[in-house]
Parts: sequence; C-alpha cells; structure tokens
Amino acid sequence: MKMIYLSLAFILGFFACSLPGAKTKTPSATLIKDTAIASTATDTSQGEDYTSGLYTDDDYTVPPYGLDTVKALIKKIKWEDDPENGEMGTGALDSKQYLALSFNEKFTYHMIHPESYAQNCSILPERTDEANRIYGHLPHIFGDYSWSERQLKFFTEYRDAVEQLMKPLIQINKKIGGNFSEAIVEMNAKELIPYLIEFYNTEKKNHYILTILMLLMKENKYPEFVNSTSYRKLYGFKDEQYEDEYGAYLVYNKANEALIIQRATNFYNGLQTK
Repeated sequence: MKMIYLSLAFILGFFACSLPGAKTKTPSATLIKDTAIASTATDTSQGEDYTSGLYTDDDYTVPPYGLDTVKALIKKIKWEDDPENGEMGTGALDSKQYLALSFNEKFTYHMIHPESYAQNCSILPERTDEANRIYGHLPHIFGDYSWSERQLKFFTEYRDAVEQLMKPLIQINKKIGGNFSEAIVEMNAKELIPYLIEFYNTEKKNHYILTILMLLMKENKYPEFVNSTSYRKLYGFKDEQYEDEYGAYLVYNKANEALIIQRATNFYNGLQTK
C-alpha cells in the first residue's frame, strides 16, 4: 500500500486551501473479476469526479457492482459549497438518484466516492518504511475528502451486508484496500477480528491490518490495550498534536506483531462470553 504525497509547492499552488475547482483525471483501476458479476468494463473516463487522482490503485479496492452506472452518475454530480464555510462542500447524488441504486451499487458508490470535503491546510507527515513499521492510524487515502453522514450511516446500518460484499473482493484481490480498511474501522466491525487475523497470517505483508486491530481495541476501550505502553506511544497525544499522532508507529518485529494479535484475540474472545 503506497500513499501519494504531494509536495508543499504543489499543495500551495494547486489547492491554496480552497475548494477543488480543477478536475483531475480519473485514475485507471484494475477492476475486480467477481464470480457473481460478469464485468469486463474498463475505466477510460476523464470524469468530473472531484475525488479522482487522490489515491492509487494499490490504496483502495474498486467494487465491480454496477461500476459503469455509478461512475457515469458521479461524473454528473455538481459540487455544492457550504454556505457557512467556504472551505467545506459536498459532492453527492441527489436523493432520487441515490435511492434508485441497488444496494450493491450504493456499496460501490460509497467505496469510490466520499461525498464530503473539508480543506485541511496542514500537511501530515509522510508515511515511510511501511514494511518495517506498524502505524497507529490508517493512511488518509481520500485526502481532504471524507464519507458524509449519509455514507457512514449506510455502513453502520447495513454492516453485515457490507461485510459480505467486502469479503469475496478481499479474497479475489488478496488485499484489504484502504477504503475497505477505513470502512471496517468506521463500522467498528469487531466481529471481523478472526477474519482479519487469518487473512493477515497468510502473508503478513500488510501491517495496516494490525493497525485495524489496534483501532478496534482503541474504539472499544479494551483495557488490556488502552493501559499498555503501545497505546501510550501511539495515541497518547493531545488533540492539537494529531500530526504527531498520525506519524506515530511501533517497530515491526515478531514480538510486536504477536502481541497485537494476542490482545485482539483476547478482546474478541471476551466479546463472545458477554
């Protein structure tokens, strides 16, 4: 997984701490072959998708469900500024178009098009040496974009169904994309802990799976974790020091790996006895 980091000059020149005015080229995507959906579509659109170009194919997973339909609708979305704050805005399908989508198409839409935008002029530290580090936070693959309340509600209300759509794509692609990782955390999908551990143990390459496990324990205030030295090192920062917290990491080694997995397993097993 590799994030795209823009230079300071590019950020100041292009974004200038304002709403996205220029349209960027839609990134090419390696589409997923799904046994239930015979999709041979290719992504050649230039598009009007305000979120395009912010992340690479390695960072996220593109669901195949109604992909052409969804992308065509995204291209027609008109950006709406927040009347009370010029540094915020929304690019969303209207209710009629949204409700006309099937459940699977809604899933695709949410995974490739975060609807909300809020300009963040601070520059987060670059992620480096990811193979030898276990970061406490997931990468910001959407940049200044984020899922809207409507989108977060979709994930939480239909958590079981969302997970069922994610799992076959994870197996087919042999990865958990950054958007899927973020959704798992947003849903507080602690029931996926055994699945995540099993998947991680197949190759032990994507250390962000360990990050997910820690974030789930953090969200649920699991005592064994929140009282640990690891927790203090990763999350013991004041709110105004989020940039420092974002860059905080544990050294990747077998001991740290095993400790995170054991704590997550203990946390999950405790849930089953309640």
